[in-house]
Amino acid sequence: MDLNLNRADYLQVGVTSQKTMKLLPASRHRTTQKVVIGDHDGVVMCFGMKKGEAVAVFKTLPGQKIARLELGGVLNTPQEKIFIAAGSEIRGFTKRGKQFLSFETNLTESIKAMHISGSDLFLSASYIYNHYCDCKDQHYYLSGDKINDIICLPVERLPRITPVLACQDRVLRVLQGSDVMYETEVPGPPTVLALHNGNGGDSGEDLWFGTSDGKLGLIQITTSKPIHKWEIRNEKKRGGILCVDSFDIVGDGVKDLLVGRDDGMVEVYSFDNANEPVLRFDQMLSESVTSIQGGCIGKDGYDEIVVSTYSGWVTGLTTEPVHKESGPGEELKINQEMQNKISSLRSELEHLQYKVLQEREKYQQSSQSSKAKSAVPSFSVNDKFTLNKDDASYSLILEVQTAIDNVLIQSDVPIDLLDVDKNSAVVSFSSCDSEVSTKYKQLFRYFFYYAILNKYRKGEGVFKSDNISTISILKDVLSKEATKRKINLNISYEINEVSVKHTLKLIHPKLEYQLLLAKKVQLIDALKELQVHEGNTNFLIPEYRCILEEADHLQEEYKKQPAHLERLYGMITDLFIDKFKFKGTNVKTKVPLLLEILDSYDQNALIAFFDAA
Repeated sequence: MDLNLNRADYLQVGVTSQKTMKLLPASRHRTTQKVVIGDHDGVVMCFGMKKGEAVAVFKTLPGQKIARLELGGVLNTPQEKIFIAAGSEIRGFTKRGKQFLSFETNLTESIKAMHISGSDLFLSASYIYNHYCDCKDQHYYLSGDKINDIICLPVERLPRITPVLACQDRVLRVLQGSDVMYETEVPGPPTVLALHNGNGGDSGEDLWFGTSDGKLGLIQITTSKPIHKWEIRNEKKRGGILCVDSFDIVGDGVKDLLVGRDDGMVEVYSFDNANEPVLRFDQMLSESVTSIQGGCIGKDGYDEIVVSTYSGWVTGLTTEPVHKESGPGEELKINQEMQNKISSLRSELEHLQYKVLQEREKYQQSSQSSKAKSAVPSFSVNDKFTLNKDDASYSLILEVQTAIDNVLIQSDVPIDLLDVDKNSAVVSFSSCDSEVSTKYKQLFRYFFYYAILNKYRKGEGVFKSDNISTISILKDVLSKEATKRKINLNISYEINEVSVKHTLKLIHPKLEYQLLLAKKVQLIDALKELQVHEGNTNFLIPEYRCILEEADHLQEEYKKQPAHLERLYGMITDLFIDKFKFKGTNVKTKVPLLLEILDSYDQNALIAFFDAA
């Protein structure tokens, strides 16, 4: 069954944070629902659609930035009470906009994540978790790393209260009271948690998780241990996951998984007979998707996916067809509706143009005034710096409310900029300080990912890594910073010789692939000449025919990674130098010989050189 969805933009509010838009429950099956959304201006707005126009049900006055919005109510009844987190305060509203709750939590930090279950309120700031029941403090936990999201298994289905924290150190922490019951590692820093099918699945213990590097997974949280059920690895290198929801948009009677990513991608996954996820639909929007919900907004009987974006757009991807079949009587009605809509849009556009003109004049007057201190406009910036461990690169994502003309990047270390699809930027470089060691750039490419802060306590930290160079870089950086701050620092280390061979084997597949890619690209022009001369490729061996068939793809891939081979050579060179550096031996004079071995690469010969040097 094909899934065809058509885009409809409903309205725009202020900048929104993750998970700040919800759909209120419908009064009847497949009837239109109201949308409630909170923004950075502190405004909570509830609206519905009427004759193609967004009509406000209520709108609050501005206040503190809204970080989370959830629906709640008495258990086993429609969840139609609206709760928002702003600063350290929780406020509650009815579906008509009447405020019935104002609860000051007295947290020293702003609330970052929230979950509501009946009279239980689960909150987290950056590192602090709190559980309240009827606004009375129940439990508290201080996390070892930043808490990105929080959820609780459904208390109406299970005989226990089981909160789960999604933490930046790639760990889900399962709590019981104020203690950690157990921890389970996930394949990336988890950014969002949601109940499978909205109710925890068949067992009530199933959770979906999404990570900042774009992975998805389903995990069962039992009383004794976690059970990992499936995982999607993000082979297409899409953005990090900010929001998920359960809704049967395909219409086969089974709830689908709706996913919103920080690169603007919206995805729909259905489930096969083995309960494995299958991608059924995807569509790219122009900005990050902060919230996603399934329901019915635009017109009765037509399901849709409703999303909110970073700049505050509320957009629907609806099953309602764009072009409808109509009889003679309905055609006039449709034309009249279209004319009314065009007239309304023109009026709105004229109003906006007038408003822009007023604001521009006001800005010019304030900037030219002698008493003006500063006329620099302020706006919200959403930034992310995410490691892609597969190709040892970082993705820097900047998102603002207005069009970006220029981005200035200043770095204390040399960097390589890799081209990406849809890139329209013009890049210019200025030279950096030649005294800066190029080795330190590896700390920001690649090696630091493999360093694990194994344990720490006041005044002491233990780091472990498969890679000696990681430890060498940490040692140099920590010593430098300690000297700068006049701190006495004692560093001791233990080196396992086997780790060097292990690291070379980890690098081997990437190095072999890049060398083979370079050789294939070098052969393309010669093979094309032979093809023209002979008139066909029948005389070529299958390997060469395959190179010609994939020529465009190979050249495009080679073009995207011009410095990749050089970086791999640099990693191996650093590994060689660092191995002997810890023994007090300087082997930099042997580096040219190492590079000769790499140019005629053979894994066994390289390992033998490391052993013999």
